[in-house]
This record gives sequence, structure tokens and C-alpha cells, in this order.
Amino acid sequence: MITIDQLAIFCKKKGFVYPSAEIYNGLAGFFDLGPLGVELSNNIKSSWWHTFVRSREDVVGIDGSIITHPKVWKASGHLDCFEDVFVEDAKTKERYRADHLVADVLHIPTDGMPPDQLWQIIQKHNIQSPKGNPLSQPKKFNLMFHTTVGPVQDEKSTSYLRPETAQNIFINFRAVCETSRLKLPFGIAQIGKGFRNEISPRDFLFRVREFEMMEIEYFIDPGKKFDKLTAKQKNLKVSFLSQEEQGKANPKTETTTIARLLSSKKLTPAHAYWIADAYLWFLSLGLKKENLRVREHTKDELSHYSTATFDIDYNFPFGWKELHGNANRGTYDLAQHEKFSNAKMSVFDEETKQKVLPSVIEPSWGVGRAFLALLLDAYDDDKKRGNIVLKLAPKVAPIQVGVFPLVKNKKQIVKAAKEIFHSLKHSFAATYDDGGSIGRRYARADESGIPFCITVDFDSLKDKKVTIRNRDTTKQVRVKIKELKDKLSSMID
Repeated sequence: MITIDQLAIFCKKKGFVYPSAEIYNGLAGFFDLGPLGVELSNNIKSSWWHTFVRSREDVVGIDGSIITHPKVWKASGHLDCFEDVFVEDAKTKERYRADHLVADVLHIPTDGMPPDQLWQIIQKHNIQSPKGNPLSQPKKFNLMFHTTVGPVQDEKSTSYLRPETAQNIFINFRAVCETSRLKLPFGIAQIGKGFRNEISPRDFLFRVREFEMMEIEYFIDPGKKFDKLTAKQKNLKVSFLSQEEQGKANPKTETTTIARLLSSKKLTPAHAYWIADAYLWFLSLGLKKENLRVREHTKDELSHYSTATFDIDYNFPFGWKELHGNANRGTYDLAQHEKFSNAKMSVFDEETKQKVLPSVIEPSWGVGRAFLALLLDAYDDDKKRGNIVLKLAPKVAPIQVGVFPLVKNKKQIVKAAKEIFHSLKHSFAATYDDGGSIGRRYARADESGIPFCITVDFDSLKDKKVTIRNRDTTKQVRVKIKELKDKLSSMID
């Protein structure tokens, strides 16, 4: 597999991702999307929104503000509990995330370890900084980004950039209920930026300080049976790493089904439903099943709001890491906002004629992490061709169709190719390229992930047909120009 550093170089070279403010030596944890990257990112978000919002009758969307009232973060627990633990290089004063440092040296799970335990391990194994210097005693660090609202900078004007999009949904819960007239169970979805002042950003786009999330808060009546699971979801086979296995020296995953996890009481029906749907969506984007697993959080690493959390992990070059989080938040958030704001968060159930404070299941996806996983799965260093082939699924590929004139010094061929390009660009993400040999253009298209290339040649002027080349197989078919749109539509879908 390609290393994460090699992928970062490739992404910069091809215009997927650039280090932010690189002309000023960059700023750790921040990245800019290039021409291909913004298209891939938008396609991921578009697919997610279509699948989980537009195609459903029980989910609606909002778009909340990035800065909101500071009391929101007091009520949510982020001001008191949203912390990581850092250690400091005694000589250089550089800071590192303590659990990551210990995990990197000893290759042990450290999620959720408190500062005292980390310090004992650091002392016992004489762990030093990456520069080879002694480390300070671990300290807690709140990850919230501070800002001020208004012209006066004092305690009253202090606010925060949101570290998650979930709280926008909770504080708008009653307003959405009243305007959308949805009945339990239902969900509220949002795509948006989040900000976390990471101690030590790393692994390219995986751990950054500014990122984008796709989240749903799904509200259910805790007193009613949840029965939305389909046969496809129940029969879905997954690789599963249990809480119990993670306590062993050599933890092992098992291949099981969502139905078995339900019967063993590992999952509640609502939790099972959303884990299965998230898993199936990843597969629909083209991710390889062997690179995915479901992992149960241990009790020590659970967030302050969660009673049970399951991740869908991806096998990144730096190990199995979270691609999707699925938390059972219970009634924690609505109850907290009801307490701190004095606004009623319960809803009236027409069926039972009672007021209900809903329980919440939270499926959450990181756009950047999905972006990374798709590129890693698609990246193929094809030695036979002598170039990289980026085998992205056509529905998420930044450019779906390339149009090439066989030669650029034949006016009639160029004219025909440009006419075809202009006829296609309103229906597909298309590009026109006449630079260099046709072989070089195919190679450029392969590296950009373009699944289908159309070549207009001398025969096209006579038979009114063009050649469509398949990126993955390099096979070519002749298609009538008048049937081109229908043919491409069937190939991309």
C-alpha cells in the first residue's frame, strides 16, 4: 500500500490537496482542496446527502452557524470534558499528544487513558520525545478554538468555533419539529465545518484542525420498539472487533452479521440500523470490504455523552482508524439543553398522548477521512502501463469523461471533439484535452481518475462514431455519437 506521505505528494502534484499557505511555509493541520479535490469532496457530500436525506422521508437537513452562544458548549459538556492530554519536550518545548506518543512507541491501545496512567507508562519505559529528549508530566488541554464576538475583547465576548456540528441540531430540535411536522423516529442531518485545536496534527488529512463532517442526529422514542431494519441490513456480513477482545494481548476480529450482533445484545435495533446503512454506503462508493471493520468502543474511551459507540474503521497505511463514528447519545444532549436554557425539549406523541424526551443515535462521517480512504483504495501503481491509475468509482470521480481529438492539427477532428465536449459538459463532469500524444493524455486521465475517455478520430468524420476507453480495463468500444449520452449514463450509474 502507498504510504500516507506518498499520497500527500501525489495529491499535491495532481491538484487534489495543497498544504494551506504553503508560500508562507504552511500552517500545521490546515489544507486547501485543489481543482480535483474539491470535485471529489463535493461528490462525496452529494452522494451522502442524496442517500441519507433526499431519498428518505424521515430525515431533513439544516445548516447551522459555526459560532454560536457559548452556553451551548457549557451545556454540551465540551468546555469541561473536551480534552486531550499532551506532554512537552523538556528542551525544545514542543508539545505532543501523550496517548499517540505512547501508542507509537509501545504499539498498544491508549484511547481514553488518563494522564496519571500515561505518565506511569512513560516513566516505566523511559519514553522520550521524537527529538530524543525527556518529557514533561502529562497535562490536559481543551481542544476548543477561542474567538471573540464584537469589538470588545473580554470574558463576556468570548465564544468558540464549533468542535462538532451536532449541537446545532440539538438547539434547533424543537424548531425543526414544529416546522417540518415529522414524527418520531426521525433524523436531522447537517454537513459542515468543525474545528479542533489538535495538539499534534498528523497523517495528512486524517487528523487536522479544520475539517468537515456529515452528521445525523436520529431521534427515537426510548419507550417504543424500533423495527426499521431490513433483511439486507440484518444479513450484512461485517468484520467485528469487540470490547472484550481489545482487552486481550492479541485481539482478533470475527466475521459476523448485523443480525448476530443484535441477538447477542451488542447492538440495539436503532444502532444496528445506522451502522448497517453507513457500512453499505461506504461499499456503494467503492471501498473494499476487506479494508473495513466495525469496532466497539471500550468503556474507558467512551465520550462523556455516549453510553455505547461503534466505529467503522478503515485499514489506513498507519493502522486501523476511525472512518465513521456511531454513538448512542441517549437523552444526554436534549436534557442538558433543557436544563441550561429552560426551554422544553420534549415532544408530544400523538399515539401515546404523552410527552417524550427522545433518545438519540448519532451516525457521523468525516468528509476528509472518506476522501482519504477512497483515494487509498483507488490508488494503483500500474507497472504495466507505467503510470498511476486512480480507480475511483465513476459516481465520485472528480471528472467522469475526458474528450480527446486524436490529433490537434486536423480542424474537422478538433471541431467535432469540441462539439461533443460542449454537448456532454452539462450532463457530466467533463474535460477537454488535446495536449501531447493520445497515450500521454490517457495516462494523465488515469492519474486523475477519469473513468471514461472519448477519442474522436479520422473514422469519426465518416461513421459518426467515437471510441470510449475504459480506465480500469483499457478496453475500447465504438459508439454512435447520437447515442453517447445514454451510453455514458448507463456506464456511470
